[in-house]
Amino acid sequence: MTSNGALWQRFDAIGFDLDGVIYRGPQAVLGAPEVIRQLQSAGARVGFVTNNAYRPPEAVAAQLRTFGIACSVADVVTSAQATARAMAETLPPGAETLIVGSPALASEIAAVGLTPVQRRSASTRAVVVGYDPDLTWDALNEACYAIEGGASYFACNNDLTRPTEHGVAIGMGGMLAAIAFPIGGVAPVMGGKPARPLLDETRRRLGASDPLFVGDRLDTDIEGARAAGWASLFVLSGGHGPSDLLVAPPHQRPDYLAADVAGLLQPPRVVVADGDARRCGQATASAPFDLIVTLDGPLTTEDQRLDALWAVANVAWLWADRGATVDATEALSRIGEFGPFVGQVS
Repeated sequence: MTSNGALWQRFDAIGFDLDGVIYRGPQAVLGAPEVIRQLQSAGARVGFVTNNAYRPPEAVAAQLRTFGIACSVADVVTSAQATARAMAETLPPGAETLIVGSPALASEIAAVGLTPVQRRSASTRAVVVGYDPDLTWDALNEACYAIEGGASYFACNNDLTRPTEHGVAIGMGGMLAAIAFPIGGVAPVMGGKPARPLLDETRRRLGASDPLFVGDRLDTDIEGARAAGWASLFVLSGGHGPSDLLVAPPHQRPDYLAADVAGLLQPPRVVVADGDARRCGQATASAPFDLIVTLDGPLTTEDQRLDALWAVANVAWLWADRGATVDATEALSRIGEFGPFVGQVS
């Protein structure tokens, strides 16, 4: 299954996505706080990274501390902060900026020397959109009018969904989609994952040269890590699951796989090529000429099922890169499910 040495020890810093990795809504992912505490006690440098621009970093840090995780405000990096920094680098000082988002976003915009406003005017130079559950159609319309009038367009993230303690909810991407139609599809400059600014800011704060990012979404966390030059660990405790992993395009494929953050304390899974077959631990997966994935090996423990999934994923990617799609339905059925819809939260 593995090579020697805990995964986290291979890197000089670890960045954690929050929603779906450490918590879901107000509740911690089972076992995650204990793992973070163990890593901190062992001397790991850690940062907490969120695409959510709704809450200020002080609130995020306070929530993490309620789970028993040591966390200062400086340890939290939000997409609002990364977007504000990117805006300050392109806009003139004091530029009037229409805030379509939370007071936390407005605060970050003011902190970099721009002027946040709640209503557009003839002086509006930029629009920034961030997640806020209380956003109104009027606010979204104001963004459209300002962009149509020539204002620069920025957004904190484009996550289509958000994992919560109740299930999967609408994310920021749905709000951006509503704006896209009237403005003719103009794309915003993005501060959050998968764009680089958020993880670039995190690397700067951590002083890291060889960091690892831990995430639960392939299209934001893993893609963002690859874009920013981070190694990545994909965990199955949040938004995406095994079937998503198998169809990941090259720029969304993780370097490592685990059920949850406890995988950081274990040696990483290693896949070995054997012709067109792929082996991980005692699991061997292949896709003969009919492209139906065959899977051999024990599937009793979670580790064995994860080994099998990693082998199957690597076979699926092998054939996808050749322009073919494998049928892994039976293999996935035998492996079973992981993540929040199977486990519990504390």
